[in-house]
Amino acid sequence: MSDDAELLADLWNEEVAQGYDEDSAYMYAPEVLDPTVEFLARRAADGPALEFAVGTGRVALPLRARGVRVSGIEMSEPMARRLRAKPGGEHVDVTIGDMATTRVPGEFGLVYLVYNGISNLLSQDEQVECFRNAARHLAPGGRFVIEVGVPDLQRLPPGETARPFHIGREHLGFDTYDLVNQRLVSHHYRIVEGHTATFRSPHRYVWPAELDLMARLAGLIRTERWADWSESPFTDTSTTQISVWQKPAAGSAPA
Repeated sequence: MSDDAELLADLWNEEVAQGYDEDSAYMYAPEVLDPTVEFLARRAADGPALEFAVGTGRVALPLRARGVRVSGIEMSEPMARRLRAKPGGEHVDVTIGDMATTRVPGEFGLVYLVYNGISNLLSQDEQVECFRNAARHLAPGGRFVIEVGVPDLQRLPPGETARPFHIGREHLGFDTYDLVNQRLVSHHYRIVEGHTATFRSPHRYVWPAELDLMARLAGLIRTERWADWSESPFTDTSTTQISVWQKPAAGSAPA
């Protein structure tokens, strides 16, 4: 395990896991989660699916309820325990490990990584290995799906390194950017029972064209790119991307 992987494993500890679902409640809203599950279920077709960074099962459990056989890889044992304790959690096989290197048995029609998970890998080399690991798990013709934000640097004035992403009565969130090293740190400040709780998570932001090159290095070809799970067109003003790459069918060569 790399030093960065150890850092992230320590970051997603028991305390964070206990409050993760509540802190991410807006991601469970039907208008957010239902299109996500529908999109992935269609791409899985009749094959099994593998979720990288499966977390507490926000997506894996409703996808499993749709009849898709889902397995997961998760770095954090506390997060995995939360998943296993939920109704239906026993039907999702979770392997503890690094999504860039951990191999699980079998081939999958779909591998997916949602909610900016690719940015938790803090070097370009690790992100490339994540694509290669996805390709190793995919059956011929299988798809790799990523949901990730588009770097918001157009809104960053010269000399400024911080941008807020949420301002509320009980939560303040902002990102600080390291433009030279393509890194950012997300800062969260929450008011909990009259006290301020803080949480900081490091990320490596990544560009759409960079992801496509990583996919080509892994032998995958992009077939789709959308602005959201409802398949809105991706434009130069989109703040998120949903991208799909496919492993060539047996006997064919990448374009």
